[in-house]
Amino acid sequence: MSRPAGRDPRRLTRWWRLRSLRTRLTVIAATAIAVSVFVAFQVASELMDWELRDTAENQLRADSRVLATDAQRAGLAQVRLPPYPGSGRLVRVILPDGSTRTPAGQPALPPVSEHAGRVAQGASADLMESNDSEEGYLIYTLRAGDGAVQVARVADDSPINRFGFGMLLIGLFCVAGGALVGRTVARTGLAPIDRLTAAAVRVAHTRELDADIPDEGGGEIRRLIQSINDMLAALRDSRRAQRLLAEDAAHELKTPLTSLRLNVELLIRLDRRGTLDSALPAESRTRLLNDLGAQVAELTTLAAELTDLARGDVSDENTELLDLSDVVGAAATRARSRVPDIEVALDVTSVWVSGRPAALQRAVLNLIDNAGKWSPADQPVQVRLRAEGASAVLEVDDAGPGIDAADVPRVFDRFYRADSARALPGSGLGLSIVQRVVDAHGGRATVARSARGGALLRVDLPAVAPPDPIARRDAGEDAAVR
Repeated sequence: MSRPAGRDPRRLTRWWRLRSLRTRLTVIAATAIAVSVFVAFQVASELMDWELRDTAENQLRADSRVLATDAQRAGLAQVRLPPYPGSGRLVRVILPDGSTRTPAGQPALPPVSEHAGRVAQGASADLMESNDSEEGYLIYTLRAGDGAVQVARVADDSPINRFGFGMLLIGLFCVAGGALVGRTVARTGLAPIDRLTAAAVRVAHTRELDADIPDEGGGEIRRLIQSINDMLAALRDSRRAQRLLAEDAAHELKTPLTSLRLNVELLIRLDRRGTLDSALPAESRTRLLNDLGAQVAELTTLAAELTDLARGDVSDENTELLDLSDVVGAAATRARSRVPDIEVALDVTSVWVSGRPAALQRAVLNLIDNAGKWSPADQPVQVRLRAEGASAVLEVDDAGPGIDAADVPRVFDRFYRADSARALPGSGLGLSIVQRVVDAHGGRATVARSARGGALLRVDLPAVAPPDPIARRDAGEDAAVR
């Protein structure tokens, strides 16, 4: 069973899409030239046919007037009709009774038409008509005396045919030349694309991102090359960041893992010897177990922070309008539950921002945790939130020793820990995560010295207008339903 005809266009479209751009340009150029030659041939043929016909008709009218003048002078029956020379025009005289006279030796013309007969009877002055017989005569009838004279020519299509054959040869030559030119233009125009493709394949095979693709060409080609170079630069930065993250993570994991391994190996060795109870008194054993628990907690925190940092700005959490005071309050509650000894003093006002609640809460929690490490037991961590111009300003300060001036530029770097902080728990990632979250929300994080002598960490976020009370109430009802 043959396939439906409706599938043929789809098959042709699929075939066309599978062709290379160079082939498409070649086909388009050849087709455009072929169509142009065909249209030019049609127009030229019509003009040439019209011109030849007009010339033939004018010649027939002129010859008919000469013959009509002779016929009126000598009479239709007596007018002299020279013998037919073998080529050229054909003449005929139509007498009043409808009979005809023709030169000797002249081929027979088609019978007098009804319209030509009316001209001979005086119904009209003249008539130009074409005969549809095999010979194809062009006949002009002119009233003369009591009858009419006719002059005819065989319609000759040979000039049109010769012209058509010549145009066909020219068209074929133009199509072939157009295809060649199109191929050359396509090869020349797509040369930068070929080099760009080769460079991309080389990068894919060698995994080398350091070599930029030469900027050549113009317009769209240049923009494409620049975009790919920008992409390669971004990939280089991403690879460099991944390498640094892996190196820093390996370095930071080494110390707790080494300590944990030594403590575990000590317990295993003593247990195998059966001297665990005698070698480690209850107090030492409790201290060792507490150290193991602290090291496991430190590794857990470090792994969580590494995971959060490695995710970058990729998050499934949606951006929404939220009251930053609620986020700060929730973070303070979490900080108190994680470290019961920490005291957090809140001084917050309602300021609305557009952001991701969980990410912002994590950033505020890291700020409070960082300040809690340095604050003395009798000094609370002060957290202040206020609106300042078009910004929401969050400040977290402590009464600790503060940050040395040499350490200020690197406070928000990943894994950076000041010399005075190396004995304290932590991974050096908390403030780096704060910086990333603040940057993702279009804000700015800075560090200064607190009025109490400790560190003052400040976060500025773009503030937004609070939602309508009705919308806020509906949001509250939806949250209650959930």
